Amino acid sequence: MSIEPEAPEPRWAVPPVGGWTADDLDTLPNLPPHTELIDGSLVFVGPQTLFHTRAVDFFNWQLQSLAPPELEAVREFTIDVDFQNRPEPDVVVVRADAVESLRQTRFPASSVLLAVEVVSDESVTRDRETKPVKYARARIPHYWRVENQDGRAVVYVFELEPATGTYTSTEIFHDRMKVSTPFPVDLDLTAIVSRRRATDGQDR
Repeated sequence: MSIEPEAPEPRWAVPPVGGWTADDLDTLPNLPPHTELIDGSLVFVGPQTLFHTRAVDFFNWQLQSLAPPELEAVREFTIDVDFQNRPEPDVVVVRADAVESLRQTRFPASSVLLAVEVVSDESVTRDRETKPVKYARARIPHYWRVENQDGRAVVYVFELEPATGTYTSTEIFHDRMKVSTPFPVDLDLTAIVSRRRATDGQDR
């Protein structure tokens, strides 16, 4: 009779006293892709929906196409907010001079003009509450939150209010999004959903 060997127990990284730092994110071994650092804790991303993937692709492509030469759009790239916060927005628009090398792994928050988050089931609280506070404190001028509402994309647009250092809601867009800052954008949000949109409401 053979005995199956016991499966090894998973080995989780034990945080140091005071939590992880932004630099640790580059050196910790075997981290899952798109791991973020929030308040000194590692945040792992769950499986993403087709809506999330298509929305990220859409905004990354559109912003890359429409951004002026001095700006650049990059998808799923971490930014240094402070030594214990290194979130990864789904799309960021940064000053082009922040792109220093193809080997770099993060941007300073001071170079970011716009952070875009596409909300998923496991990121609702982070994208609606936690991250906007972090981005505002880092003085990122613009924040867009994209949500799936009954199979359609809805975009909530926020702008940093200089006097208070907090975000102010400026617009909510359905179907079509047209803004002038941080640069002119006119988008057909219905292009995010499936080409073969389900008639029974299951394309969500």
